[in-house]
Amino acid sequence: MATINANFLSNIRETLSSEQIIEDITRRRAFGTDASFYQLIPQLVLKIESEKQIQKVIALAHKFNVAVTFRAAGTSLSGQAITDSVLILLTTNWTQYHIKDNGNLISLQPGIIGADANKHLLKYHRKIGPDPASINTCKIGGIAANNASGMCCGVSKNSYYSVADMTLVLADGTLVNTADAFNVELFKQSHSAMLNNLSELAKSVQNNEELKQRITHKYRLKNTTGYAINALIDYNDPLDILMHLMIGSEGTLGFISNITYRTYPDYQHKASGLFSFSTAEQACLAVTQLSHCPVDAVELMDQRALNSVKGQKGLPDSFCDQANETTALLIEIRGETNAELIKNIAQVKQVIDSFTPIQSINFTQDTALSQQLWAIRKGTFPAVGAVRETGTTVIIEDVSFPIENLAEGIVRLHTLFDEFGYHEAIIFGHALAGNLHFVFTQTFNNDEEIKRYDNFMQKVTQLVAVEFGGSLKAEHGTGRNMAPFVELEWGETAYQVMQRIKEVIDPKGILNPGVILNKDKNSHIKNLKEMPHADPIVDKCIECGFCEPVCPSKTFSLTPRQRIVIWRRIQQLNSKSALSQDEKSELVELNKNYQHLGIDSCAATGLCAERCPVGINTGELIRQLRGNKLGKTSQVIAKWSAEHFSVLNTGTALAFNASGKLTDLLGKKSVNNLGETLHKISGSSLPLWHSKWPAKAKSCPTHISPISDKNAPKVIFFASCASRTMGPAIDSTDRRSLTDVAHSVFTKAGYQVITPNKPSDLCCGMPFHSKGAAEVANNKGQQLIHMLTELSCNGEIPIVFDTSPCNLRIKEIGTTLPIYELTDFCAKFLVDKLAIVPKQEAVALHITCSSQKAGIAGSLRYIANACANEVVEPEDITCCGFAGDKGLFMPKLNESALTTLATQVQGKCSKGYSNSRTCEIGLSKNSGIDYQSLIYLIDEVSFSTSS
Repeated sequence: MATINANFLSNIRETLSSEQIIEDITRRRAFGTDASFYQLIPQLVLKIESEKQIQKVIALAHKFNVAVTFRAAGTSLSGQAITDSVLILLTTNWTQYHIKDNGNLISLQPGIIGADANKHLLKYHRKIGPDPASINTCKIGGIAANNASGMCCGVSKNSYYSVADMTLVLADGTLVNTADAFNVELFKQSHSAMLNNLSELAKSVQNNEELKQRITHKYRLKNTTGYAINALIDYNDPLDILMHLMIGSEGTLGFISNITYRTYPDYQHKASGLFSFSTAEQACLAVTQLSHCPVDAVELMDQRALNSVKGQKGLPDSFCDQANETTALLIEIRGETNAELIKNIAQVKQVIDSFTPIQSINFTQDTALSQQLWAIRKGTFPAVGAVRETGTTVIIEDVSFPIENLAEGIVRLHTLFDEFGYHEAIIFGHALAGNLHFVFTQTFNNDEEIKRYDNFMQKVTQLVAVEFGGSLKAEHGTGRNMAPFVELEWGETAYQVMQRIKEVIDPKGILNPGVILNKDKNSHIKNLKEMPHADPIVDKCIECGFCEPVCPSKTFSLTPRQRIVIWRRIQQLNSKSALSQDEKSELVELNKNYQHLGIDSCAATGLCAERCPVGINTGELIRQLRGNKLGKTSQVIAKWSAEHFSVLNTGTALAFNASGKLTDLLGKKSVNNLGETLHKISGSSLPLWHSKWPAKAKSCPTHISPISDKNAPKVIFFASCASRTMGPAIDSTDRRSLTDVAHSVFTKAGYQVITPNKPSDLCCGMPFHSKGAAEVANNKGQQLIHMLTELSCNGEIPIVFDTSPCNLRIKEIGTTLPIYELTDFCAKFLVDKLAIVPKQEAVALHITCSSQKAGIAGSLRYIANACANEVVEPEDITCCGFAGDKGLFMPKLNESALTTLATQVQGKCSKGYSNSRTCEIGLSKNSGIDYQSLIYLIDEVSFSTSS
């Protein structure tokens, strides 16, 4: 592996800030993996903030012959987002969008997550064409560069067919915007040779009738193998040809810095049904007929796929354990109106019934039931990952058969699975496009296993590409995985055309070398990723990256995927009997850096588990590692703290009391400056003091609130240690404690409020749990549960926790008591007992990570929308990153998680609301508006119906 050109590196240091240049082995290795089964460690990682910077960096790479690879979300399945040279990443700056023509067009920067593009179009009832399974994670740059499609996209709605305009940066750093006539004219002058070469190439292809027919045949299927040479017969204008060649080029021809899509209707009336047929042939014959019907998606699952998700909600056992030949179809139908949907269902049902399904879940418009059906389909891939042996990787291949050969293709693939011992392999796919995914597990830890995989793939490629004339890659991109087989599929003439395209557009070959076109016929079995044992908590990780969008530390340190990648490497090196000098040096660096990047900076919220296909909570691993590092002294301190919790409460309250008085005396600006200075000179051992710190909370009442009606409903109200010690900020307009406000609302609604005696002794255990003191945390939580059991008369009286983290923590410990979070209780039992006059000003709403995990996000939205005419829920902020006390001692984690908050709420919202006092501190500091508990909003706009 060659070193990075010194002149290139020195110029890069002049162009980018030090924060944008990553050179340490820990973070380089963290970016050395994508969702594929390949691994390459970049020598340099660059974080790019603007078009001008990307132009400059690419121009320098061109000048000094340095290979560069572009990476969006890193969900690539064929190894196209990794490199052993320079890896280019995008910062959070690349998320601008512009909607045109009443939603018929949308212009997107490459850093926007696919699902967010559809959120922007929601009010227009439109959507982008591509709908890959990774749409909640993958980004527009990757969707376009890989020509990703999906379940409903088919062949006609992918990026190739829906692109309207594009801004791209070529291999020499030149930028061309196809929507800017002046820019286009300059480009035609400066790059006339390139455009002329493309025109000549197009003419030669169009004049070759045999090749032209082959291209036409190949693209009636889903096909992402090689370059999109259909552009050479679909267009004559060389700029149109260039733009369409960029689609699916996987960063080997240029960088897409903006793309404008034509959008499609997103009909809200829809129904789903699941139907099982006795053989693959019967199912595929049905698919052929369904292709002429008004269906949006037809997903095929073989019997092994259904068996893999046996017991999943919504799937009757009768669908499982059938004969191996049995094949199921999951079908979705949509309509512009309900009447049209009903008509479409009747037409489709007639076709299905003619093929006599042996099992049926008939079409339903019930949203919950439909979601269950689609969860069955989406659960098949992770089901294989969840049962794989440690040390193996999950491989998902992606082929397309002509639809008339689909049934035989399924049977022949099953034969190959049995021949090569892939007995766990399953098949599912997008049947209307003849697109099949097959999933199996593979280890690469010895030559025999690598040879098994190679022999299997040699037979698969012959079967699909040669025997049936299908596509070896239908939607996952060629990458490194199928690069050696492009010529096999396309033939020598077409392959030479592709080589010529690369020579014309990237003559020096600096853009993502080894991807799509690769002279090494064994490149698919080189640089294979090892999956060593790390810890049972994370060993099932398939490194897909689905966890990353919700991680608060993703731009600050490492993501959950990267924490697992590095921990695996550390454990791998630790397990070796002898290390080379380079490995010894690497291990020292990894251990040193992992303490901050992996352990200390993890918020450990567990949101990653919500997105993980196999349910991995990386926060559990981090808490375990924190616990392992707790020495005897720390354990003693934790135990003493738990036993003398009221003392800690008192000390904390006194600190906040002093903070409030000093802020009032010195003023906000002085306090912020002083706090920053003290935090810095203490080496972050002192918390970051600022003007949004809470003042001391008033003492909690310990009585039953006076209600004249003795038969009034009772509720036990438990105030968390945070709200017992932390009152509102010194400049808050409403200085009452959260407990006072909650009592006010309960009283208006006619509830008798019971509060525990000596609440300062009580705690759910969260502060100890987050620091890894698991036993102390559990004991403290059990103490609270015991007290609440007695106070509630074994659960006869409902119990309300005032903040979401405590509510979630006590439920995670385990109890059958009727425990509710305050907002959730209000939504379910209280708000309808109040008269509400909604607030006229727009308010901001933050859904805490604990609320998301507890499944009560809907209650927060319900309350907010009932109490305010306009509610702004900032995009791309899933966790505030305050994480207990980390927002005090590691404020950059909090700032990183809330980077875009201020621009989304300032000048738009009068106040912000949430349901965790600590989160509200960080939200207030980083937003420019005050955040308080939603109970303050309820109290402000509500009146007793009896008054």
